[in-house]
Amino acid sequence: MNATTLAYRLHQRDIRAESLLRDCLARIDAREPVVHAWAWLDRDAALAQARLLDDGPVRGVLHGLPVGVKDIMDTCDMPTAYGSPIYAGHRPTLDAASVALTRAAGAVILGKTVTTEFAVFHPGPTTNPHHPGHTPGGSSSGSAAAVADRMVPLAFATQTGGSIIRPAAYCGVVGYKPSFNTLPRAGVKPLADSLDTIGPLARSVADAALFAAGASGYHDLILRNDEAPVRPRVGLCQTWEWEQCEPAQQQALLGSARQLSRAGLALTPLTLPQSFVHLADAQMTVMLRQQFQSLSFERLHHWQELSANLRDILERGAQISDASYWSAMRLIQQCKGQLRDLFRDVDLLLVPSVTGEAPEGLRHTGNPIMNRIWTALHGPALTLPVGTGPKGLPTAVTVVGMEGSDIHFLKAAQTLETMLEHTNYA
Repeated sequence: MNATTLAYRLHQRDIRAESLLRDCLARIDAREPVVHAWAWLDRDAALAQARLLDDGPVRGVLHGLPVGVKDIMDTCDMPTAYGSPIYAGHRPTLDAASVALTRAAGAVILGKTVTTEFAVFHPGPTTNPHHPGHTPGGSSSGSAAAVADRMVPLAFATQTGGSIIRPAAYCGVVGYKPSFNTLPRAGVKPLADSLDTIGPLARSVADAALFAAGASGYHDLILRNDEAPVRPRVGLCQTWEWEQCEPAQQQALLGSARQLSRAGLALTPLTLPQSFVHLADAQMTVMLRQQFQSLSFERLHHWQELSANLRDILERGAQISDASYWSAMRLIQQCKGQLRDLFRDVDLLLVPSVTGEAPEGLRHTGNPIMNRIWTALHGPALTLPVGTGPKGLPTAVTVVGMEGSDIHFLKAAQTLETMLEHTNYA
């Protein structure tokens, strides 16, 4: 069952939180030796949480739901290592704000999921649950794999470049990057302060909305069954990075567009303004410079304990001039204004999720090029799985919206999800 159905039955006391948790633990026992999604599990503490919920009143919208927490988010009762040996055994005294709100909403915090090193590119041991020889994506590797493999119904992810959308697409789950700062970032290891965004990984749009509501306190995000469906105006946007997409991703987007048209939605082909040609590079410039700043303690005091991959990235950040950085920031603001003009005629854009199916090998986490601009623009983005590609791995499309439009955006995304169910564009 998905999280929304589970939440209803837990509220009705049709099922017990402890029984659900034991099912999740049994799945983890069966699959974790292959998937390696977890950095830390505390079975006894989680079972104690579940029993308290069963014996007490309904706590909130996430009552009894097991949740995985990406290991760059602080937890008061579990280690937080940020994917780095520098912080092995590190024990924060507080929960990250989003984790605290999730507990208050009644969720059972099951454990910490594997992240790449400081949520950058150096991977952990997690494999793609559909094929262990392929990457699950990153940096939210363990969270995406755990949700895709039915270990938990919900898990936290973060995105600075493409770390929600890309692993969701590779693993075949829904990834929701809300508008910037919708979920509070206090207690999350900073990487690039103008880009870092927290969001959920789930199995449906409704599940992602429910989790985001519980983790933020914005209960207007919850999708209600008694509300009339939204029929959005959709812009079909291949983006300036289209030529970097493999045929499987191109077919996923174009096939989804045809399916939506057959379902009665009018799609408007849209071309992003010329200034967007350089937007992905601008996002990279800002990210490199801000990573160099955010990881100052680690690079100044623990340089040799950083991976060679991360040292190279930090050295690139050191070479970003002030002029280049501020020029990139100005371009991002310019493109934000131009995007507002585009959204006068459409409610959503339908865009590629990734360049293709999850790449083979575990030494890299795939190319985030299709996600960078949407992170920089701060609006909501959401991955919709649409089938499998020629390698038998998931394919997906992404819908994006205007910053601050999340309530309407989620309703519209759910309409597209329904119309795209049971499709396969291999």
